[in-house]
Amino acid sequence: MATFHGACHCGNIEVRFETEIAPADFKLRACDCTFCRKHGVRTVMDPKGRARIEVRDGAWLTRYQFGLATADYFVCKRCGAYAGAVLTEAAGAWAVINVNLLDDQSILPREAQVGSYGSETAESRSARRRMQWTPVTVKV
Repeated sequence: MATFHGACHCGNIEVRFETEIAPADFKLRACDCTFCRKHGVRTVMDPKGRARIEVRDGAWLTRYQFGLATADYFVCKRCGAYAGAVLTEAAGAWAVINVNLLDDQSILPREAQVGSYGSETAESRSARRRMQWTPVTVKV
């Protein structure tokens, strides 16, 4: 597995994404919601991979929720960077990682596929995320 590292601008939120998918084959996603559009988000996921989000100082973390409130969007209060979204349930946790935080941008595709998820119910959205997002460990 290849490992990709990154962090928000101030370094408070660190991300690690492990996958067997080659960077040139990443299927980056850009949701059409206002949060993703306004943040210029490009996310990556691999249900067979692993992710880790580590927050050095929890006082500087915002777990933002909107819409159906099915996931926490990890945003650094200090520098404003968005690190990724996390769905947490009794069975586990899954995430998408914002590739804009990864250290080596030169190996990543620039374009992202835009998806529209506004018609999903909370149940169908959570089910899709469990199937498509990356298993994650979060440390705050």
